[in-house]
Amino acid sequence: MAEEKNGNGAEAEKKIDAEIEKSEELRRSKDLIEKGVAGAEIVAEMEQAFIDYAMSVIVDRALPAVEDGLKPVHRRILYAMHSLGLDTSKATMKCARIVGETMGKYHPHGNLAIYDSLVRMAQDFSLRYPLVHGQGNFGSMDGDSPAADRYTEAKLSKISAELIEDIEKKTVKMRPNFDNSMEEPEILPAKLPNLLLNGATGIAVGMATNIPPHNLTEVCDAIVESINKPNITIEELGEIVKGPDFPTGGIITGTSGIQEMYKNGKGKVVIRGRTSVEDHKGRPVIIITEIPYMVNKSDLVKTIARLATEKKLPDVYDLRDESKGLGKIRIVIELKKEADPRFTLNKLYTSTNLETSFDANMLALVANKPRVLNLKQIIEEYIKYRQLIVRNRSKFDLKKAEERLEIVLGLLIALRNIDKIVEFIKKSANATDANDGLMKKFELTERQAKAVLEIKLQQLTRLEDSKLKEEEKKLKETIAELKKILGDEKEILRIIKAEVQELKRKYGDERRTRIIKKVEEITEKDLIEKKDVVVMITNAGYIKRVDVKSYKEQKRGGAGVAGGDLKEEDFVKNLITCSTHDSLLFFTSRGKIYWMKANDVPASERQGRGKALINVLDLKEETLTNAMAVKNFEKGYLMFATKLGIVKKLPLLDVSKPRTAGVRVINLPNDNSDSLISVNVVEDKQEVILVTKKGQAIRFNSDEVRPMGRSSYGVKGAELGKNDEVVSMEAIPHDGKTTILTLTSRGFGKRSELEEYRKTSRGAKGVINFNTSDKTGDVISSLSVNGNDSIIATSTKGMVIRVSMRDLRVMGRATQGVHVVKLKEGDRVADIVKVPKEDDIPVVGQQELA
Repeated sequence: MAEEKNGNGAEAEKKIDAEIEKSEELRRSKDLIEKGVAGAEIVAEMEQAFIDYAMSVIVDRALPAVEDGLKPVHRRILYAMHSLGLDTSKATMKCARIVGETMGKYHPHGNLAIYDSLVRMAQDFSLRYPLVHGQGNFGSMDGDSPAADRYTEAKLSKISAELIEDIEKKTVKMRPNFDNSMEEPEILPAKLPNLLLNGATGIAVGMATNIPPHNLTEVCDAIVESINKPNITIEELGEIVKGPDFPTGGIITGTSGIQEMYKNGKGKVVIRGRTSVEDHKGRPVIIITEIPYMVNKSDLVKTIARLATEKKLPDVYDLRDESKGLGKIRIVIELKKEADPRFTLNKLYTSTNLETSFDANMLALVANKPRVLNLKQIIEEYIKYRQLIVRNRSKFDLKKAEERLEIVLGLLIALRNIDKIVEFIKKSANATDANDGLMKKFELTERQAKAVLEIKLQQLTRLEDSKLKEEEKKLKETIAELKKILGDEKEILRIIKAEVQELKRKYGDERRTRIIKKVEEITEKDLIEKKDVVVMITNAGYIKRVDVKSYKEQKRGGAGVAGGDLKEEDFVKNLITCSTHDSLLFFTSRGKIYWMKANDVPASERQGRGKALINVLDLKEETLTNAMAVKNFEKGYLMFATKLGIVKKLPLLDVSKPRTAGVRVINLPNDNSDSLISVNVVEDKQEVILVTKKGQAIRFNSDEVRPMGRSSYGVKGAELGKNDEVVSMEAIPHDGKTTILTLTSRGFGKRSELEEYRKTSRGAKGVINFNTSDKTGDVISSLSVNGNDSIIATSTKGMVIRVSMRDLRVMGRATQGVHVVKLKEGDRVADIVKVPKEDDIPVVGQQELA
């Protein structure tokens, strides 16, 4: 019992002690409250304080708004300069005054932070489109500090006015400044899509933004296309906005990082400086003319010098910085005579900031909340915000117009009753009675009555009456237009499109940053500039490639221009018009085929001789009789024709795999009695026409010739007369507009309708195509042409002339034709070829093609 009693006593003591402790804590709390100190849990208090601080940094300091692309400090600087009247037409003002205005009214932080932000907005190597026009020393790409704000001056740049325009029309929300003494805008109206144009960089608490600058022309085009096509994909936008466009230029290598950035809002963009290699006194010299964005030029030069001293760039002989003025970069790296510049460049890319990466993170504030945005979302947010601005502006303008219309209508009433009103005002005891009386007697509103009382006597004229009526008419039209805008969202989008297109017209410029694919992304075609060329092959075995624009187009009967510096008795045998992306197939007299890319043919001037064919192709005791260009090997057939009238059809796919030594494609007799004279690409059911030198033509369907293998000879295609032979074969197009052009060795030619050539079976004698004689000479070739085509004819003495088919009328099939090519004594036409249609090649009448 005693133990139980002791136990109960101990519990009672513990309860008493707990109550005393609680009373003491309560008393201490009361004492603190009386002294103005509130008790709180330290962990929860620290968490809340940190969150408040983080949000303050995120929203009010480090991150740009998606609407105007500005951080608060930049927005306040621009608004302060606007308030000071520092637009582009005014004189500059001391930066110290601008900093003081910004700090005293809107941004209560250090003046150095404000000045640094002002300076960056004026640097053309920091912003793609500078928002501030600076006068004085605003720093350099070498990292030089700007002069003190008491020495430099600034005003708004022309383009920054587009950010502030319409702010007086209550287009944006205004909020109290830090001391509630005045108001500042939450966001600027931002007609300019500044977030993408100038980008942004900022470090907040737990997050950071790094948005690259872009080209204004491309961004404006993307906005217009997004309005026209609301469901546009990011991939389609990426075709318009090619990639970042840095103010310092440079070269972006690889497109995968750009695509990732536009799709997910994050991506890595690799930038290289722009370089070129020159020769100076026998030494190779690397010239750096552009450096990557945000790279310090002076540090880059020092790094290159250090690496050269440490023998990590052993080929560097001399290093000079010849840059002159801001933004004019020229770093000269002179190498040793035996050095290969490629190796030095590769080392510069890997060891210096000549190659850097831009880690993009497109984070911005959307409705004061940080969000990572892709390209489409940024453009959509811009369009959505501009819709709001245009709507608010239209409401403001509508209200102003309606108020003014009310006044104008009141003044018109007063002018119609001017005598009564003057008499009434004279009899009124005071202004209040006059005002009330006018409202009652003449049914005027309060504002109308006030306007009538304030009108000047000089305005009581007929001229003023007509002005008021004209103003009334214009106001009503304006009100109708504004109501139309406010009542139709499509009208608002139309206005946004028009404004964006105007921005493009006023400020659009060329890209500064070039974008190239990585080596693993580059295809063979990407390495070759696609353009139309003429491949020319002479009888003596020379080959060259000439730009098709090198020729004049002359009228019928012209003398032509020199086609090459040919040896005596040499002449141009083959002319091929093609693209540099095409494959060339070369056929020999003994039925063998060789392959070559058109761009691999040695380039030459029109007057140049070219390169010996035996040094280009592996020809062995064979002569080249035909050559052609092929774009696609997947469908179609090769149609062969021989001198003795044998034809053969071979699937084009059978010759799609090039071999250096060539492949035999037609098995000609060993006695050399026959030879290959023509090859064409044909499709199923396509007709062909064989033409002989004595003026016969055989037209038949190519399906009459079955496909054969490479080792076969072929089948009979034409029945030839005595001393006759086939000189050409032409595949007839399916367009139904074809005429047959035939040209003789003495320059006579004609065009005849295809319908005049009766279709026969393969192996027939055919019909008369040309009435040949000693005057005309034998037929040298025929082509299928229409009125939009042009031909190039060559002579045995190397003359070349280009003739439009518009100048050659259509004649009968059996005629002698007209003089098409004017030849010199002893000269003969050697070959003709059809060039691409005139709408595919720039043609400037009779002038030299540029």
